[in-house]
Amino acid sequence: MEPILQARNLIKHFGRVTALDGADFDLLPGEILAVIGDNGAGKSVMIKSLTGAIQLDSGEIKMDGKPIAFDSPIASRLEGIETVYQTLALSPALSIADNMFMGRELCYPGIRGRIFRQLDRPAMEKFARDKLSELGLLTIQNIRQAVETLSGGQRQGIAVARAAAFGSKVIILDEPTAALGVKEGRRVLDLLQDVKARGISIVLISHNMPHVFEISDRIHIHRLGKRLTVINPKDYTMSDAVAFMTGAALPPELESNHTL
Repeated sequence: MEPILQARNLIKHFGRVTALDGADFDLLPGEILAVIGDNGAGKSVMIKSLTGAIQLDSGEIKMDGKPIAFDSPIASRLEGIETVYQTLALSPALSIADNMFMGRELCYPGIRGRIFRQLDRPAMEKFARDKLSELGLLTIQNIRQAVETLSGGQRQGIAVARAAAFGSKVIILDEPTAALGVKEGRRVLDLLQDVKARGISIVLISHNMPHVFEISDRIHIHRLGKRLTVINPKDYTMSDAVAFMTGAALPPELESNHTL
């Protein structure tokens, strides 16, 4: 099966620090690919490089088999890739609805929108309220309230809801349940299953091993700036995965090479 998003030999240096050291990446159509690794392994840098938030020193990225080079996250969004970064990329002073539609605001039809560029706020607010309800974030009463007045978990929910609403090909989530409670975290996992059922590929970066093993089809293990291996969660235990990503053990294919 041809990967929908593929990368080869990604290299990125920050001064003397090597964040990506020949990293490879493959995301198949309609799958949930979990990406795990120790802190500082380069997971977030790889994702930001794939989506244009960071420019690579060298390497090749392909989407649908064609070489691409995103110069900004907006460029990757236009190609159908929605990303929830750890920083969430929300504007605290703007309302919930404004954050949901940032950069893709809806205008009224006809002359009001085409000539006077009047925003259709009722439509945006209804859409935002519906998407947050799908995530179970019913504690948000006023869709017009500023994001800076919300809790960390509520802000996380807004970012996840935005990605799920607008991602048409790929959704990338960097620790999407980290700030959420048990109930909201469960709703996020259910939402990801629904998104997968629509044929959209998902990349899930997470340290939550039960979540990773519950919903992922494959697990990309990142170590020391590169892909160590990709495993099937049905063939390994959580302890195995932790051992691989921390260096306590080697995957079978590398172990056999190491002993030769």
